[in-house]
Amino acid sequence: MMHGLTMMQVGGAVPTSAFDLILSASPVTRVVLVFLLVLSLVSWAIMLAKWFEFHRVTKRGREFIYEFERTPSLDAAAGLTRRAKANPFTRVFTRAVNFFAELKPGALREASAAPLRGSQVEALRLVLESESSAQRDQLSSYIPWLATIGSVSPLVGLLGTVLGVIHAFIGIAVSGSGNLSAVAPGVAEALTATAAALAVAIPAVFGYNIFAARLNRLESELEGFGTEILAMMVREGRI
Repeated sequence: MMHGLTMMQVGGAVPTSAFDLILSASPVTRVVLVFLLVLSLVSWAIMLAKWFEFHRVTKRGREFIYEFERTPSLDAAAGLTRRAKANPFTRVFTRAVNFFAELKPGALREASAAPLRGSQVEALRLVLESESSAQRDQLSSYIPWLATIGSVSPLVGLLGTVLGVIHAFIGIAVSGSGNLSAVAPGVAEALTATAAALAVAIPAVFGYNIFAARLNRLESELEGFGTEILAMMVREGRI
C-alpha cells in the first residue's frame, strides 16, 4: 500500500492537509488513530461526567455547611441532615452519629448521659477519618483513567509514528524514488499519529490534575467538618 501511496505522491497527488494524510494513511496508522480517537472520547466523557458530579456535590455541600454552622445543637444538626440532599458531608455526619449511638445507646436522646471515654473518642475520630476517605474514594472513581490515558497516549502515538516511518521508507525503497517529494508525505503521515496522541494526552492530564486538586481540597474540608462535629459534641458534654 505504501508503494501505491508513494507512486501517487510522485505523480503529483500530494496530500495538502492533515485530513488528506489520514485518508491516504496506511492501515497501521489508521488503527493507531482510531485507537487514539476512542481514548479521546473516553477521557472527555469522564471529564464531563466528573465536572457535573463535582458541581452537584460542591453546591449541596456548601448549602449544608451554611446551615450546619448555624444549628444550635447536635439534635438540630441531625434534623438538618435528614432534610438535606445527600452529599459527602451529610454522610460523614450520619456515620459519626450512628457510631456515637452504638457506643452510647440512648445518649442522643439524653444530654445528661455520661461522656465517652478517651479510647471511644479516638475510635470516633478514626471513624470520621475513614468515612472522609471513603467519600473521597467514591468521588475519585474513573479519575485515574485520565492519568492512564494521559501517559499511554503519547506512547501509542510514538508507536504509530515509528511504524509509519518504517512503512514510508519501505515504500520509497520499493519505488526507487528518494527525492523529497516522495519522502515528505510518508513522514508527515507518520507524524500525524504523534500529533493526535498529544491532542489526546494534554486534555487528559490537564483534567486529571484539576480533579485531583479538587479531591484533595474536598478531603481537607471533610476532615475539618469532622473536627466541627467533635467540637459540637464536646460543647454539649457528649464526649
